[in-house]
Amino acid sequence: MKLPLGKIPKKILEEVVFKNLGIKRKEVVLGPSAGIDGAVIDLGNKSLITAMDPITGAIERVGWLAVNINANDVATFGVEPMFFLSCILLPEKADRRIVETICTQMDKAAKELKIAIVGGHCEVTPELANPVIVGCTISITEKGNYVTAGDAKPGDKLILTKSAGIEGTAILAADREKYLKKVLNLTILQNAIDFYNCVSVVKDAITAFKTGGVTAMHDPTEGGILGGIHEMADASKTGVKVFEEKIPIAKETVEICKFFKIDPLQLISSGALLIAAKHNYEEKILKGLRKEKIEASVVGEFLDARDKRLLKRRDGKETTLIRPKYDHLWRALQKKLK
Repeated sequence: MKLPLGKIPKKILEEVVFKNLGIKRKEVVLGPSAGIDGAVIDLGNKSLITAMDPITGAIERVGWLAVNINANDVATFGVEPMFFLSCILLPEKADRRIVETICTQMDKAAKELKIAIVGGHCEVTPELANPVIVGCTISITEKGNYVTAGDAKPGDKLILTKSAGIEGTAILAADREKYLKKVLNLTILQNAIDFYNCVSVVKDAITAFKTGGVTAMHDPTEGGILGGIHEMADASKTGVKVFEEKIPIAKETVEICKFFKIDPLQLISSGALLIAAKHNYEEKILKGLRKEKIEASVVGEFLDARDKRLLKRRDGKETTLIRPKYDHLWRALQKKLK
């Protein structure tokens, strides 16, 4: 079968990718698993946390995104990111200016997050249309001092920081600006482009983890909020119930999604963070986040039955929670615009 754009289906991950992982080593505490975006390796009394992600659907600020998106995956363990490596693949039309742009963006992002760039690779690759960056972030913490996306428990509350579709909104606003400025208020369009400044969840994750009561965290990337929630429930082997009216969607996202005829809940959402909180800890976590000027809302709860995935619509009706087949960013980018 032909694969969809973006992440490959969970079934293929389980039937192919996860069955070809080399040898088993005792140091690997957490390896590849559906819904888990990083690995944990124990080294004596320390735990090494590492994660890897590509930047493929963006053109503007690709270097800046590479650092931030990879840092997010490590931060969702409750650990501050420390080191970054990158593999930069450039199209044949690339020149020195493109290399400088990408590297200065990476440098700026790394300095903001107090990350050291420690290595990588850079080359010109045939048949690429745009630059592609594959990043890897590494950090170190005390042994066992972390959470994963797979530790949510039935009864835990589901918290979402910021709003849906943040990264997708920024990418579409910047990369399709010349079309959007014909139909959108220019202030709304510029605000949407500025969503790039909100794609980091490092502060969100570290603040929540230090507050206490957090059982799991996950950043919803491809597949958006709905995809991220499914991944978290998959990893935790739980069900989940989501309240549609509780999910914040910025007006900039609403306008751009309306133009492209896409669902904001299925639009890549780096910048938002999903947090599972023990019952009675949710208000403490919300208060801690708001103290750091991070808006957050309780948008659902985890359930016992792992196959029970529900969405309570604004009209009060309950339906099955949609599992995105692919991210709606790809649908928008494929549209032919005039």
